[in-house]
Amino acid sequence: MKTFGLICLMLFIGIPENLLAGDIQGKITAKGRKHNGNAVIYIQKIEGKTFQPPKEHAQMDQKNLVFIPHVLPVLKGTTIGFKNSDDVLHNVFSPDNCVDKFNLGTWPKGESRFYEFNKPGCVSVLLCNVHPEMEAYVLVLETPYFAVSDKNGNYTIKNVPAGKYTLKVWHEKLKEQSVEITVPKDDSVTQNFDLKR
Repeated sequence: MKTFGLICLMLFIGIPENLLAGDIQGKITAKGRKHNGNAVIYIQKIEGKTFQPPKEHAQMDQKNLVFIPHVLPVLKGTTIGFKNSDDVLHNVFSPDNCVDKFNLGTWPKGESRFYEFNKPGCVSVLLCNVHPEMEAYVLVLETPYFAVSDKNGNYTIKNVPAGKYTLKVWHEKLKEQSVEITVPKDDSVTQNFDLKR
């Protein structure tokens, strides 16, 4: 019996984490809006767990006087490369009321400037001194379990370890919401949000 138990334990330890994980999927709706994209749905901080940021840099482009993407969620510690794809100079900075304040200066077409985001919970409004109509958002999160809704409001967060979590949703123009959710093992759970102004 002891040998059998040990074998079972070894088999259990050897199971990859993604086989004990599920997906969170759903739809964002908001009355009166043309589309329901650019909402960030994410799992709040998990007590006792920290996550290493990705080695590859996230990217935000500046093209045709627009930040692409408009909303970019990242894990704490992630470096973002800000590329200039326009024929004009661009400048990226965050305003005074942002916790993570920075100013990357200006740079020409084809070049990138980089910044490491280490302050979670800060919604960084990115602006351009040269072109004040340009605006984007960076959300610094404490888990890698997040997604951005598409224009139809659909989202999926993949490979979330089975368990109970607080799921939150953020949108630049709508009120935040949060719910308690249980993620099943090797299955999916649906959570829809109806956001209000």
